[in-house]
Amino acid sequence: MELKELREKFDTIDDQIVDLFVERMKTSAQIAKLKRENGLAVRNTSREREVLEHVMERAGDGLETYAKFLYQTMFEVSRSYQHRLLDDTGEFARQIRAAAERTPALFPQKGTVACQGVEGAYSQQACDRLFAMPRILYFRHFDGVFQAVQSGMCQYGVLPIENSSYGSVAQVYDLMRNHKFHIVRSIKLCVRHALLAKHGVALEDVKEIFSHEQALGQCSAYLKAHPEIKVTVCENTAAAARMVAESGRRDIAAISSVHCAELYGLHVLESKVQNNDNNYTRFICISKDLEIYPGANKISLMLSTQHRPGALYSLLAKFAALGINLTKLESRPSPGSDFEFIFYFDMEASVMSDTVLSMLSELMVEPDVFVFLGNYSEVV
Repeated sequence: MELKELREKFDTIDDQIVDLFVERMKTSAQIAKLKRENGLAVRNTSREREVLEHVMERAGDGLETYAKFLYQTMFEVSRSYQHRLLDDTGEFARQIRAAAERTPALFPQKGTVACQGVEGAYSQQACDRLFAMPRILYFRHFDGVFQAVQSGMCQYGVLPIENSSYGSVAQVYDLMRNHKFHIVRSIKLCVRHALLAKHGVALEDVKEIFSHEQALGQCSAYLKAHPEIKVTVCENTAAAARMVAESGRRDIAAISSVHCAELYGLHVLESKVQNNDNNYTRFICISKDLEIYPGANKISLMLSTQHRPGALYSLLAKFAALGINLTKLESRPSPGSDFEFIFYFDMEASVMSDTVLSMLSELMVEPDVFVFLGNYSEVV
């Protein structure tokens, strides 16, 4: 057969498939009604398994895997349609819309903000970029920032979430599971690290360097070039600079910012010691209550998937079907379980879109864990 004839045959088959698909979805609607009347859940895993076994056997050798993928997608579409018809998730949508309506038109210029570290920390610099007149309270650990926001001590908190050259801040991701909060804004801060020491100290005098784990990782090439110098992790880059300034030792230095050199009266031994000049750290601004400001175009979620083959694929297919760009996918082990994970998603989308809101509403029905972290914009 010629290519034209084969394509015409394709068209005929596709017409039949579409007609059968419409008939199947109408039947799905009838099933949804019966499930509601009988108090049954939308998903029936045993029934899905029976159907998969049947279609794989009917497809025959060589096509059974493709038939499985096709019908798994069909199940996703059918469940989505049933959820929408049953309006199982209307309350979630109402909460999101209510939050957007009560949020002011402009992001606040002032407020009490929790930051990890001490004066001069990069979190403080990010805070000053986000707020014109912040009242900053410093906490020694990231957990303290989460607790301050959750308890209402602080209206907002600023936390580093990832670095362009050293990756995610694992401590912050792990703490997210333990606290109730929402992301209201994020910011990318260009980070330039410098080696700081007391005035009169030369590089050859330095025997030990102090800094935060993330900063040390971002300066790994520089440290590798000086293997004779001991490296010690401390809680914060600004805290490292302050410790060097207050110490009686003259053989130590800190990897910190030039701003901290001015703040703590230190000398810049070497500037730009980070691996990459395009070194950016992304910070999130969190609040206790959900705030969705106008122009919000980034959504963050925390959710789990079933521990079965293809579960993550099925989840990602939902975003792909709507043309949503995922900008971040982070996985962290789920406490108390073997080889199960919590996933963190960042995507370019807005809850002002009914389609996106409907998809999020459907997502919250099935996973054991579903947390809408926020819809916000990012300051660059």
